[in-house]
Amino acid sequence: MKKAVFLYNTRSGKGRIEKCATEICDIFRQNGWEIEPQLISFDRNPFDGHEDIDLMVVAGGDGTVNFVLNAMKKKGLDIPVGVIPAGTANDFAGAVGMSKNPLEAAHQIATGVEDRVDCGKVNDIYFVNIFSFGIFTTTSQRTSDEVKHRIGKLAYIIEGFKEFRAMHAVPLEVVADGRSFDLSSLMVLVFNGETAGGFHLARRSSIKDGKFDCLMLEKKNFLRSTLAMGRYLMGGNPNIVHHLQVRELDIRSTINEPTDVDGQKGAEFPLHIECIAGGLRVMAPRE
Repeated sequence: MKKAVFLYNTRSGKGRIEKCATEICDIFRQNGWEIEPQLISFDRNPFDGHEDIDLMVVAGGDGTVNFVLNAMKKKGLDIPVGVIPAGTANDFAGAVGMSKNPLEAAHQIATGVEDRVDCGKVNDIYFVNIFSFGIFTTTSQRTSDEVKHRIGKLAYIIEGFKEFRAMHAVPLEVVADGRSFDLSSLMVLVFNGETAGGFHLARRSSIKDGKFDCLMLEKKNFLRSTLAMGRYLMGGNPNIVHHLQVRELDIRSTINEPTDVDGQKGAEFPLHIECIAGGLRVMAPRE
Protein backbone atom coordinates (compact mmCIF):
# COMPACT_ATOMS: atom_id res chain seq x y z
CA MET A 1 0.00 0.00 0.00
CA LYS A 2 1.24 3.47 -0.89
CA LYS A 3 2.15 5.66 2.08
CA ALA A 4 1.39 9.35 2.50
CA VAL A 5 1.56 12.04 5.16
CA PHE A 6 -1.19 14.66 5.37
CA LEU A 7 0.51 17.85 6.62
CA TYR A 8 -1.95 20.62 7.43
CA ASN A 9 -1.62 24.18 8.64
CA THR A 10 -4.54 25.41 10.77
CA ARG A 11 -3.23 29.00 10.56
CA SER A 12 -3.67 29.15 6.79
CA GLY A 13 -6.85 30.61 5.35
CA LYS A 14 -9.61 30.67 7.95
CA GLY A 15 -8.53 27.49 9.70
CA ARG A 16 -11.29 25.54 7.95
CA ILE A 17 -8.94 22.72 6.96
CA GLU A 18 -8.92 21.36 10.53
CA LYS A 19 -12.68 20.77 10.33
CA CYS A 20 -12.37 18.46 7.32
CA ALA A 21 -9.06 16.73 8.12
CA THR A 22 -10.78 13.43 8.95
CA GLU A 23 -12.79 13.49 5.72
CA ILE A 24 -9.66 14.23 3.70
CA CYS A 25 -7.86 11.24 5.20
CA ASP A 26 -10.91 9.05 4.50
CA ILE A 27 -10.79 10.02 0.82
CA PHE A 28 -7.19 8.85 0.57
CA ARG A 29 -7.87 5.60 2.40
CA GLN A 30 -10.82 4.87 0.13
CA ASN A 31 -8.45 5.20 -2.82
CA GLY A 32 -5.82 2.79 -1.51
CA TRP A 33 -3.54 5.11 0.44
CA GLU A 34 -2.17 4.61 3.93
CA ILE A 35 -2.13 8.16 5.28
CA GLU A 36 -0.94 9.75 8.51
CA PRO A 37 -2.33 13.18 9.49
CA GLN A 38 0.23 15.56 10.99
CA LEU A 39 -0.21 19.13 12.20
CA ILE A 40 2.58 21.25 10.76
CA SER A 41 5.37 22.55 12.97
CA PHE A 42 7.66 25.12 11.40
CA ASP A 43 10.33 24.27 13.99
CA ARG A 44 11.10 20.83 12.58
CA ASN A 45 11.49 19.11 9.24
CA PRO A 46 8.24 17.29 8.33
CA PHE A 47 10.25 14.67 6.41
CA ASP A 48 12.11 13.51 9.52
CA GLY A 49 11.10 9.88 9.91
CA HIS A 50 9.14 10.05 6.64
CA GLU A 51 11.97 9.73 4.15
CA ASP A 52 10.39 6.68 2.47
CA ILE A 53 6.83 7.93 1.94
CA ASP A 54 5.28 7.97 -1.53
CA LEU A 55 3.50 11.31 -1.18
CA MET A 56 3.42 14.43 1.00
CA VAL A 57 -0.04 16.01 1.01
CA VAL A 58 0.14 19.67 2.02
CA ALA A 59 -2.87 21.73 3.11
CA GLY A 60 -1.99 25.40 3.36
CA GLY A 61 -1.08 28.44 1.31
CA ASP A 62 2.00 29.18 -0.79
CA GLY A 63 4.08 29.83 2.34
CA THR A 64 3.31 26.35 3.64
CA VAL A 65 4.20 24.76 0.29
CA ASN A 66 7.41 26.81 0.26
CA PHE A 67 8.32 25.47 3.71
CA VAL A 68 7.72 21.87 2.60
CA LEU A 69 9.75 22.31 -0.62
CA ASN A 70 12.76 23.74 1.25
CA ALA A 71 12.52 21.07 3.97
CA MET A 72 12.52 18.35 1.32
CA LYS A 73 15.46 19.82 -0.61
CA LYS A 74 17.50 20.13 2.62
CA LYS A 75 17.20 16.36 3.08
CA GLY A 76 18.06 15.65 -0.55
CA LEU A 77 14.68 14.01 -1.19
CA ASP A 78 12.50 14.01 -4.32
CA ILE A 79 9.03 13.04 -3.07
CA PRO A 80 5.81 14.02 -4.90
CA VAL A 81 3.77 16.78 -3.26
CA GLY A 82 0.00 17.16 -3.42
CA VAL A 83 -1.40 20.60 -2.59
CA ILE A 84 -4.81 21.19 -1.01
CA PRO A 85 -5.54 24.94 -1.18
CA ALA A 86 -6.10 26.23 2.34
CA GLY A 87 -4.47 29.67 2.31
CA THR A 88 -5.62 33.14 1.30
CA ALA A 89 -4.55 33.23 -2.36
CA ASN A 90 -3.23 29.69 -3.14
CA ASP A 91 -1.39 30.80 -6.28
CA PHE A 92 0.68 27.65 -6.76
CA ALA A 93 -2.27 25.32 -6.20
CA GLY A 94 -4.16 27.25 -8.88
CA ALA A 95 -1.26 26.87 -11.31
CA VAL A 96 -1.28 23.09 -10.75
CA GLY A 97 -5.03 23.02 -11.39
CA MET A 98 -6.32 22.14 -7.93
CA SER A 99 -9.95 22.69 -6.95
CA LYS A 100 -10.58 25.38 -4.34
CA ASN A 101 -12.78 22.90 -2.47
CA PRO A 102 -10.51 20.97 -0.03
CA LEU A 103 -12.40 17.67 -0.38
CA GLU A 104 -12.45 17.87 -4.18
CA ALA A 105 -8.74 18.72 -4.14
CA ALA A 106 -8.06 15.70 -1.91
CA HIS A 107 -9.87 13.47 -4.42
CA GLN A 108 -7.89 15.02 -7.29
CA ILE A 109 -4.64 14.13 -5.52
CA ALA A 110 -5.68 10.67 -4.35
CA THR A 111 -6.72 9.69 -7.90
CA GLY A 112 -4.32 11.96 -9.76
CA VAL A 113 -1.25 11.54 -11.92
CA GLU A 114 2.32 12.44 -11.10
CA ASP A 115 3.82 15.33 -13.00
CA ARG A 116 6.94 17.48 -12.85
CA VAL A 117 6.84 21.27 -12.64
CA ASP A 118 9.47 23.97 -12.37
CA CYS A 119 10.58 25.57 -9.14
CA GLY A 120 12.83 28.53 -8.49
CA LYS A 121 15.93 28.99 -6.40
CA VAL A 122 17.37 32.27 -5.14
CA ASN A 123 20.76 31.86 -3.49
CA ASP A 124 20.03 28.88 -1.20
CA ILE A 125 16.24 29.30 -0.92
CA TYR A 126 13.73 27.49 -3.14
CA PHE A 127 10.36 28.90 -4.17
CA VAL A 128 7.29 27.61 -5.98
CA ASN A 129 5.50 30.74 -7.14
CA ILE A 130 7.24 34.11 -6.87
CA PHE A 131 10.38 35.92 -5.73
CA SER A 132 10.14 39.68 -5.39
CA PHE A 133 11.43 42.91 -3.90
CA GLY A 134 10.44 46.58 -3.95
CA ILE A 135 7.02 48.15 -3.36
CA PHE A 136 4.15 45.80 -2.50
CA THR A 137 6.43 42.76 -2.40
CA THR A 138 6.75 42.28 1.36
CA THR A 139 3.01 42.92 1.80
CA SER A 140 2.21 39.29 2.56
CA GLN A 141 4.90 39.09 5.25
CA ARG A 142 3.46 42.13 7.05
CA THR A 143 -0.23 41.26 6.70
CA SER A 144 -1.37 39.49 9.85
CA ASP A 145 -3.10 36.11 9.70
CA GLU A 146 -6.04 37.62 11.60
CA VAL A 147 -6.63 40.26 8.91
CA LYS A 148 -6.20 37.72 6.10
CA HIS A 149 -8.78 35.48 7.73
CA ARG A 150 -11.23 38.35 8.15
CA ILE A 151 -11.13 40.03 4.72
CA GLY A 152 -9.13 37.66 2.50
CA LYS A 153 -7.23 39.04 -0.52
CA LEU A 154 -8.46 42.58 0.20
CA ALA A 155 -5.96 42.57 3.08
CA TYR A 156 -3.09 42.52 0.58
CA ILE A 157 -4.47 45.55 -1.26
CA ILE A 158 -4.94 47.59 1.91
CA GLU A 159 -1.48 46.76 3.24
CA GLY A 160 0.05 47.38 -0.18
CA PHE A 161 -1.28 50.94 -0.42
CA LYS A 162 0.50 51.75 2.83
CA GLU A 163 3.81 51.09 1.09
CA PHE A 164 3.47 54.16 -1.10
CA ARG A 165 4.66 56.24 1.85
CA ALA A 166 8.04 54.45 1.78
CA MET A 167 8.36 54.15 -2.01
CA HIS A 168 11.96 54.35 -3.19
CA ALA A 169 14.02 53.20 -6.12
CA VAL A 170 16.55 50.37 -5.90
CA PRO A 171 19.62 50.78 -8.17
CA LEU A 172 20.25 47.45 -9.89
CA GLU A 173 22.99 45.78 -11.91
CA VAL A 174 21.28 42.93 -13.75
CA VAL A 175 22.58 40.01 -15.79
CA ALA A 176 19.70 38.15 -17.44
CA ASP A 177 20.75 34.99 -19.30
CA GLY A 178 24.10 36.64 -20.03
CA ARG A 179 22.71 40.05 -21.05
CA SER A 180 23.77 42.93 -18.77
CA PHE A 181 21.95 46.19 -18.02
CA ASP A 182 21.46 48.71 -15.21
CA LEU A 183 18.06 49.81 -13.94
CA SER A 184 16.65 51.99 -11.19
CA SER A 185 13.62 49.95 -10.17
CA LEU A 186 10.66 50.37 -7.85
CA MET A 187 9.66 46.73 -8.00
CA VAL A 188 10.94 43.40 -9.32
CA LEU A 189 8.69 40.33 -9.63
CA VAL A 190 10.12 36.98 -10.72
CA PHE A 191 7.28 34.58 -11.50
CA ASN A 192 7.35 30.81 -11.71
CA GLY A 193 3.53 30.77 -11.69
CA GLU A 194 1.05 33.25 -13.14
CA THR A 195 -0.42 35.06 -10.15
CA ALA A 196 0.57 36.84 -6.96
CA GLY A 197 -1.92 37.24 -4.13
CA GLY A 198 -4.56 35.92 -6.51
CA PHE A 199 -3.93 38.69 -9.06
CA HIS A 200 -2.96 37.71 -12.61
CA LEU A 201 0.29 39.53 -13.39
CA ALA A 202 2.50 37.19 -15.43
CA ARG A 203 0.74 36.92 -18.79
CA ARG A 204 2.85 34.21 -20.39
CA SER A 205 4.22 32.35 -17.40
CA SER A 206 4.03 28.58 -17.11
CA ILE A 207 5.26 26.23 -14.40
CA LYS A 208 6.48 23.87 -17.14
CA ASP A 209 8.49 26.03 -19.56
CA GLY A 210 11.83 26.13 -17.72
CA LYS A 211 11.71 29.94 -17.60
CA PHE A 212 10.70 32.77 -15.31
CA ASP A 213 8.50 35.70 -16.28
CA CYS A 214 10.17 38.75 -14.77
CA LEU A 215 8.61 42.21 -14.38
CA MET A 216 10.70 45.25 -13.46
CA LEU A 217 8.98 48.60 -12.84
CA GLU A 218 11.40 51.39 -13.74
CA LYS A 219 11.50 54.44 -11.45
CA LYS A 220 10.21 57.63 -13.03
CA ASN A 221 8.14 60.20 -11.17
CA PHE A 222 5.47 58.96 -8.78
CA LEU A 223 2.52 59.59 -11.12
CA ARG A 224 4.13 58.13 -14.24
CA SER A 225 5.31 54.98 -12.48
CA THR A 226 1.90 54.45 -10.84
CA LEU A 227 -0.02 54.97 -14.08
CA ALA A 228 2.35 52.66 -15.95
CA MET A 229 1.73 49.81 -13.53
CA GLY A 230 -1.99 50.47 -13.76
CA ARG A 231 -1.84 50.33 -17.56
CA TYR A 232 0.05 47.05 -17.38
CA LEU A 233 -2.56 45.53 -15.06
CA MET A 234 -5.25 46.57 -17.55
CA GLY A 235 -3.48 44.80 -20.41
CA GLY A 236 -1.24 47.57 -21.74
CA ASN A 237 2.51 47.48 -22.40
CA PRO A 238 4.06 50.68 -21.00
CA ASN A 239 7.76 50.93 -21.79
CA ILE A 240 8.81 51.47 -18.18
CA VAL A 241 7.40 48.07 -17.17
CA HIS A 242 10.18 45.81 -18.42
CA HIS A 243 9.18 42.21 -19.15
CA LEU A 244 11.74 39.42 -19.46
CA GLN A 245 11.55 35.66 -19.92
CA VAL A 246 14.74 34.18 -18.48
CA ARG A 247 16.29 31.05 -17.02
CA GLU A 248 18.82 32.81 -14.77
CA LEU A 249 19.18 36.23 -13.20
CA ASP A 250 22.04 37.78 -11.27
CA ILE A 251 21.16 41.01 -9.49
CA ARG A 252 23.43 43.32 -7.49
CA SER A 253 22.60 46.55 -5.70
CA THR A 254 24.19 49.07 -3.35
CA ILE A 255 21.04 48.63 -1.21
CA ASN A 256 20.32 45.38 0.63
CA GLU A 257 16.59 45.61 -0.08
CA PRO A 258 14.27 43.19 1.80
CA THR A 259 13.04 40.37 -0.46
CA ASP A 260 10.18 37.91 -0.43
CA VAL A 261 9.76 34.27 -1.49
CA ASP A 262 6.17 32.97 -1.63
CA GLY A 263 5.10 35.41 1.08
CA GLN A 264 8.04 34.61 3.36
CA LYS A 265 11.31 36.39 4.12
CA GLY A 266 13.66 35.96 1.17
CA ALA A 267 17.36 36.02 0.35
CA GLU A 268 19.83 38.88 0.75
CA PHE A 269 21.75 40.66 -2.01
CA PRO A 270 23.63 39.83 -4.19
CA LEU A 271 21.05 37.53 -5.76
CA HIS A 272 21.47 34.53 -8.03
CA ILE A 273 18.06 33.37 -9.26
CA GLU A 274 17.58 30.26 -11.40
CA CYS A 275 14.65 28.30 -12.74
CA ILE A 276 15.04 24.58 -12.03
CA ALA A 277 13.14 22.89 -14.84
CA GLY A 278 11.10 19.95 -13.54
CA GLY A 279 12.55 20.47 -10.07
CA LEU A 280 9.39 19.49 -8.19
CA ARG A 281 7.23 16.38 -8.44
CA VAL A 282 3.51 17.05 -7.92
CA MET A 283 0.29 15.05 -7.96
CA ALA A 284 -1.92 16.77 -10.51
CA PRO A 285 -5.60 16.27 -11.39
CA ARG A 286 -6.06 13.42 -13.84
CA GLU A 287 -8.25 15.50 -16.12
